[in-house]
Amino acid sequence: MEAEKVRESVIAGTWYPGLPEKLTREIRGYLQQAHPQAVTGRLLGLIVPHAGYLYSGGVAAHGYRLLADHHFDRVLIVAPSHRAHFPGASIYHLGGYRTPLGVVPLDRDLIERLFKDDAGLAFRPQAHAQEHSLEIQLPFLQVVLGEFKLTPIVMGDQSLDYCRTLAAAIASGCRDQRVLLVASSDLSHYHSDREARRLDRQVLECVDAFDPRRLAEALDEGACEACGAGPVITVMLAARELGADRAKVLHYANSGDITGDRGGVVGYMAAVMYQETAAESRDQSNPGSRVGVDLGLAEAEKDTLRQLARDTIRARLDRTTPPRLDSLTGKLQEPCGAFVTLRRRGELRGCIGSLVGRGPLAETIRDMALQAAFSDPRFAPLTADELADLDLEISVLTPLERIERAEQIQIGTHGLYIKKGYRSGLLLPQVATENDWDRDQFLRWTCRKAGLAEDAWTDPDTEIHVFSADIF
Repeated sequence: MEAEKVRESVIAGTWYPGLPEKLTREIRGYLQQAHPQAVTGRLLGLIVPHAGYLYSGGVAAHGYRLLADHHFDRVLIVAPSHRAHFPGASIYHLGGYRTPLGVVPLDRDLIERLFKDDAGLAFRPQAHAQEHSLEIQLPFLQVVLGEFKLTPIVMGDQSLDYCRTLAAAIASGCRDQRVLLVASSDLSHYHSDREARRLDRQVLECVDAFDPRRLAEALDEGACEACGAGPVITVMLAARELGADRAKVLHYANSGDITGDRGGVVGYMAAVMYQETAAESRDQSNPGSRVGVDLGLAEAEKDTLRQLARDTIRARLDRTTPPRLDSLTGKLQEPCGAFVTLRRRGELRGCIGSLVGRGPLAETIRDMALQAAFSDPRFAPLTADELADLDLEISVLTPLERIERAEQIQIGTHGLYIKKGYRSGLLLPQVATENDWDRDQFLRWTCRKAGLAEDAWTDPDTEIHVFSADIF
């Protein structure tokens, strides 16, 4: 990638920290403090603010936190132009976008498809040169998603007619693809706190109702404000065309909530668009479906393990004596690998496990529950306030089996463990089904989990192992 073709950061060190370690630490802090309401179904789009992280980072985190359970390797961002005036919209199509966390490469296939559509899209350098509203989203995405390909669009024309044109082109280009759509927008600007909340309430209601036309009318009438109204309406229209049937506001705040100055505030919102019927139809079409395998654990044994995990976590929080393990029977005393997954309000809160059982199964569950709750490096240690909302899932593993052909992998039955040299990565069987992955996607994401290139599974030096799990 030629350095002169990369769009360099223009806001690092001002709008967000310029040092990689400090930037990552700040973003993770925002993510750990965000607890958005869970969504059920296929996530298609987000609406997030674009002020400096000090002001809107906490709100944006409520949107980006949802991505922990939804894997994307392609992202299309639609942002407004604050400095340049031009018709239509501009797509940056050179080397990529640089932040302190590295260069985000471009999604050239999607960009080429969009350029071919007669939708007023062109590359206009002035649209991207000093624009903050697109760049501000990238570090969050880099921390949450890791590697991904970017389609960066800056809108010059925010009229409803052009929003419809651009949305149709985006929907056409993204159809049958797994692409996250992101709209970048703040809400009302420089009103009193009371007036800002009155204006912003109109936007929140239109988004919650998933009604882009009503939002456009309210904006035209001056009933509300949004500097990224065009991107918001465009992404709402495109997400609906791609199958979204629900939208939900995840969080709202304004700058006065941070600074304490209620005299002239800016409003911020995080929202999500998703296809709820996708989950419903899958459940209804195959009500007896099961992920993983039955390893013969009795229901009473499963109940014992679940209670053991929860009681062990509670004992650590209360600083009391942990449950005793001196009366184990049946499979609870057999050595077996296992993972413990914690979710809070539908969102991942921790997941740690051991491939090989070095002691009785009950002992493994006890140890993994503690690690998932207090030692998962992706999350802050669990607090007592979170325990009541905590859902706990146990995966008891079968032994690893090395395979020679990818065709041997069965989605819904197998988890994957991929190893090359000193790098390795594991994904449980339920991860593939929860994300609607096919075999190739499952392999690519497991390679990414291992810190390998996505196609590393095709390398003869790479070991591919499968396993299954009894999940409860």
